[in-house]
Amino acid sequence: MAKTKYFFNSKSLSYEEAKASPLQRFFKTILFLITTLAFSSGLIILSYTFFESPKERILKSENSQYELQYQIMNDRLNNLQKLVDEIADRDDNIYRIIFEAEPISKSIRQAGYGGIDRYAKLEGYNNSELLIETSKKLDNIASALYVQSKSFDAVYELARNKEKMLAGIPAIQPVNNKELKRLSSFYGYRIDPIYKIKKFHAGVDFSAPQGTPIYASGAGTVIKTRRSRRGYGNTVTIDHGFGYTTFYAHNKDNKVKKGDKVVRGQIIATVGNTGKSTAPHLHYEVRKNNRTINPIYYFFNDLSPNEFETLLNLSKLPNQSLD
Repeated sequence: MAKTKYFFNSKSLSYEEAKASPLQRFFKTILFLITTLAFSSGLIILSYTFFESPKERILKSENSQYELQYQIMNDRLNNLQKLVDEIADRDDNIYRIIFEAEPISKSIRQAGYGGIDRYAKLEGYNNSELLIETSKKLDNIASALYVQSKSFDAVYELARNKEKMLAGIPAIQPVNNKELKRLSSFYGYRIDPIYKIKKFHAGVDFSAPQGTPIYASGAGTVIKTRRSRRGYGNTVTIDHGFGYTTFYAHNKDNKVKKGDKVVRGQIIATVGNTGKSTAPHLHYEVRKNNRTINPIYYFFNDLSPNEFETLLNLSKLPNQSLD
């Protein structure tokens, strides 16, 4: 209860009760309200600065759960990415090797989604970095799975054509030459018989008497024949499909013409000494995707394991080619 105030009235020479005017009461009320409001505001600011409200605690708990779930999701995405990588590795190093297909290049497998603004809508949030990282992982996995699905489609087609491919791969010696010592020159750098300098020899040379039959080492189509007194002399080139071609040079006679279909073991020419040749022999090349490869790796139908090992050892010895 407010105390009653008195003042001394000099006219009546007595103490009288002091009564505030309406204006004074108004200002006093306003001052009280302002003081109360200021105190309440300060108390609220102090409370929200140093203490969490129930709503804030709920939101903070929810955010913690969201972050935890994002971390769990990222761990699962990492495991999924490892699985996709393992599938890609098996595809390149097992499935595609079985079917004689080139592995898919890393640039294609690792190609992501383009566009510098793709993740711009995820920026500006407290957890933007986590959101963007997760989105990128999802995009990378989606891209890898798309490439892998296309690869499996190709491998499936290769599997369907497996019988045709096996018939076409050059898998026998083009000359019936069981005596391996008659393989006079191998694939690699050899001494040129004319110029006496080391040159790359892109095939193997089979020594044999003129007129010895030359056989197609795999099924295919004759795409080129040539008669010449220079270079490789008379030649035959066969396309076996699946990126394989074989080349037969220095022939005496060509028994096939361009466009002919041939099967493995069919006579296509005879051994000769035409072109730049120092003795009767067949120069034989195997090419895959227009690149020469060592033909001795394709003699597996004609050689035992011991014979093949002997052939490999002979191929490492330096010698002179016949062309």
